[in-house]
Amino acid sequence: MHGSIYTDPAIFADEMERIFYSTWVFVGHESEVPEPNDYVVKSIGPQSVIMTRAKDGSIHLLQNRCAHRGNLVCEAPKGNTLAFRCQYHGWTYANNGDLLGFPYKQGYDGVLDKSNITLGRVPRVESYQGFVFGSFAPDGPSLREHLGAATECLDRLARISPAGEVQLTAGWLKHRVKANWKMLLENETDGYHPQFVHSSIFSVATSGIGALYSENSTALCRDLGNGHTENDLRPEFRRIAEPMGWFGTTAEKVPNYVQAMRDSYGKAAEEIMIDGSPHVMIFPSLFIAEIQLFQIQPLAVDQTVQHVTCMQFKDAADLNRRVLQQTIGSVGPAGFLLADDSEMYERNQRGVAARNPEWVLIARGLNREHTDAEGFTVSNNTDETTLRAIWRHYMTLMDH
Repeated sequence: MHGSIYTDPAIFADEMERIFYSTWVFVGHESEVPEPNDYVVKSIGPQSVIMTRAKDGSIHLLQNRCAHRGNLVCEAPKGNTLAFRCQYHGWTYANNGDLLGFPYKQGYDGVLDKSNITLGRVPRVESYQGFVFGSFAPDGPSLREHLGAATECLDRLARISPAGEVQLTAGWLKHRVKANWKMLLENETDGYHPQFVHSSIFSVATSGIGALYSENSTALCRDLGNGHTENDLRPEFRRIAEPMGWFGTTAEKVPNYVQAMRDSYGKAAEEIMIDGSPHVMIFPSLFIAEIQLFQIQPLAVDQTVQHVTCMQFKDAADLNRRVLQQTIGSVGPAGFLLADDSEMYERNQRGVAARNPEWVLIARGLNREHTDAEGFTVSNNTDETTLRAIWRHYMTLMDH
C-alpha cells in the first residue's frame, strides 16, 4: 500500500462516504439501553449518534443535530428521557426522533409543517446477538449478509455466558491517538507485532499470550470475507485442553461460573470453556479481543479515538470480576497493552509520511497461505493474511 493512503485528507473524506456512511458500522449494544427511554451517545465515524430505546422497546439511532440550526440536542453521554431539548432555541424531540414542538410557534404558522420535521435518523438499524449496527445507506446488503462468517464469532462470544448473552455494562474508556484509523484496523489482527511491541509485559506476566503469537504457535490467522478477519487461537487452547486456559486461569478459580456453564450447556460446556472467546476484527470498526471490545472512531486523517470496554457475561459474576480486573490492567489508564500499541500507531503515522520508501509491505506469509476445510484462507498466526484481506475489501468499497 502507498503511504499516502494513511495521510491524504482527500482519501480520508472519501473513506467516510464510501465506508462509514455506506456500509454497516457497529454503534453499540442493546444492553447499554436496557430500559424504555434509556439512551447513550455513540458515533458512526465522526458523526454523533444517539442510540435510544423508545417506550415500545424499539432501538433508534438518531443524529445528534437539531433540525433548526444544527445545534447538538444531547450533551450528556447517557441517561433516561422521553425527549431531547435543544438548548439553543428550545426545539424538543421525542426519543424516536419525532419533533414534539418549538417555542413561539406563531412565527412558524403557515411556514412549517411540524409533522415533516424530525431528528435525522440512521436509515437502517439492525442487531445481531445484541450488537447494534447502523447504516446510512437506505439500501444494500442486510446486516447478516455484511457480517457473513463473522456471525459465528459473535455466536461463540455469546456462548461464553451461561445465559448466552453478552452485556456491555462496565463503562467505556477513550484513547485518542494521532494516527489514521486504518493503523488501528490493521493492528487488531496483526499477529506479527505482539512479541516485539508487548515484550515488556510478556516478560513479567505469566498469561501465555505471547506464545500464541510466536512462529511455532499452532494458532491461525483467517480471512473471513467482507474485510472481517480473525486470529483463531483455538488450536493452541485445544492442544493445552484445559478449561478456562484461554483466560489464563483454571476452573477451580471460577467454580460458580464453571458450574453454571455445565448446567446450561451440558457436555458442550467443556469444549466452550477450552475454546474460549474469539479474537475478531469486524470491518470497519468493531474489534473483539477475547474479553475486551474496541470501537474505532476516525475523526480526521491523523486523529482516531479508540473506545474500549470489557465484556461482561450474563450470569457469570465471578468470571466478570476477573475480566474487569484484567481489562484495567491491560487497557486501562495505567495498563500496558494499549499504551504499547498507541505508541506504535503514532510512530507509524509519522513514518509513512516519509518520501522514501513510499510503499508499505504486507507480503508476510504469501508463501504459506492455504485454504481450510471451511474454504477460508488461513496462514500462520504471525502472517499478514488478515491485512491483505482487509485491503482487498477496502479496495472493493473504494473502487480504486
